[in-house]
Amino acid sequence: MDLSPATWWWIAAGIAVALELATGTFHLLMIALGLCAGAVAAHLGAGLPLQMLTAAAVGGGASALWRWQRRGQRHAELPAARNRDVNLDIGGRVHVAEWSADRTTQVQYRGSRWTARLQPGAAPLAGEHVVAGIEGNWLILAPSAD
Repeated sequence: MDLSPATWWWIAAGIAVALELATGTFHLLMIALGLCAGAVAAHLGAGLPLQMLTAAAVGGGASALWRWQRRGQRHAELPAARNRDVNLDIGGRVHVAEWSADRTTQVQYRGSRWTARLQPGAAPLAGEHVVAGIEGNWLILAPSAD
């Protein structure tokens, strides 16, 4: 079985996409895009050097453009314990009946009893609170704004 050069480009692109799915490396998708461009160049009848140049330019360019675009964004790096992108409990609401002298309490949250600590600088008042973070198996609570 004799495969055309375009077919080899498509196979390489498929392998790159599969590797990206296995590793989560977004740049492999950009490389796969370049490999697809090499396949298109092969379909259009370009020679192997032009196919390779096209694949390198599109894949490398897309990867560089993605990196440049991401670098331009401001990232507020929060620790995982306080980052809502990592922990979906951040922002959850609980009701606090009373606080202990050591600024801890027991709250009912998501169907179970949790030990919670008051966020530093917050007044220990009863009422609605939001989950500001999680440290181990402790909820860190902050008073609700509303």
